Amino acid sequence: MVLAFFRGSSGEGSLDHVIAKSVSMLGDARHSFDLATLAVLTDTDPAAVADDIRETDRRINQVEHDLRSELVVHVSVQGNADIGSVLGFNLLLKKIERIGDQAKNILDLAENGVSLTEHPEIESLLEGRQAVSELFQQAGDLLADPQVNEADIEAYAVRVNERAATYQERIDGFMTSERPGYEVVPLAIYYRYLRRIVANLLGVVRTSAEPLPALDGGDDNED
Repeated sequence: MVLAFFRGSSGEGSLDHVIAKSVSMLGDARHSFDLATLAVLTDTDPAAVADDIRETDRRINQVEHDLRSELVVHVSVQGNADIGSVLGFNLLLKKIERIGDQAKNILDLAENGVSLTEHPEIESLLEGRQAVSELFQQAGDLLADPQVNEADIEAYAVRVNERAATYQERIDGFMTSERPGYEVVPLAIYYRYLRRIVANLLGVVRTSAEPLPALDGGDDNED
């Protein structure tokens, strides 16, 4: 794994703190997701969480910038032997940054007046929110575990892919729905953001295991 690689990287200096900070970034992205979805799915005032979400997003971006700079220095000091894994780690950090952006997009829905609190499927929406939040935790646990195996990653991939497929099925259904646009359009956009988030979570986990094969796949590249 790329994270395990950094625990035993060549030359001087362990990069355990880089691993810890990347896991912390994922925790911050989960925090933003939890707050943003509260603003859409409950009576939470978007204004009450907006500053927190945007400050968290700025923190994620700053940590990403700092870690990327540190990885460049690492390669310059240690040489090209580490470059493949460093490239993979940079991609992993970018995926986490995208998740933070997507959480912010959900906040934008709430700030633009979207509220699903009276939706007839609100209980299912709230359960789905909790399930995605748990996927954040599971991804963080996999990143933090230097002994994680392929079976753990594939089990996680199954859970994510099932949820992403459900979101896509619902989005596709809205295309031919006879329900009014003001009902289906916000839901379609919301599910689209959820699909991007879970796809990028899987991309984070897969990139940590296979940095180079994952360079061209494993996530939704749209912001």
